[in-house]
Amino acid sequence: MLNFFSEDVEFNLPRPLKTKKWLKITSESEGYVIGELNYIFCSDDYLLEINKEYLNHDYYTDIITFDNSEEEKQLDGDIYVSLDRVRENAETFQVDFETELRRVLVHGLLHLMGYGDSNEDEKASMREKENQHLTSF
Repeated sequence: MLNFFSEDVEFNLPRPLKTKKWLKITSESEGYVIGELNYIFCSDDYLLEINKEYLNHDYYTDIITFDNSEEEKQLDGDIYVSLDRVRENAETFQVDFETELRRVLVHGLLHLMGYGDSNEDEKASMREKENQHLTSF
């Protein structure tokens, strides 16, 4: 089950059915199935508090992924997305909001699959996977 929620912001995901199908196809193409996966859209301030409380990080971020998976190859978790960061990143990278939002959505999914981004090699691999999956939306 794939769910989209808003927390402290009003937001309606553009093309939710197409997005769900795309995320499902993306996970299957990587050899995974989606179990219970929640995307929670929120503000910078909301996500900053989560970052401080759970990760002891005192900075803004566009996404935080909590992996609740218990079965191998099944994706379960909560993915928090700061819409403020997505908007700012879209401007920075000169792409439209929806494109950047999809990048962040698939980024969180890739994290649940074990892809990291803590060093330059991991970041390059993650970006390559994001770009690969963005073309199939």
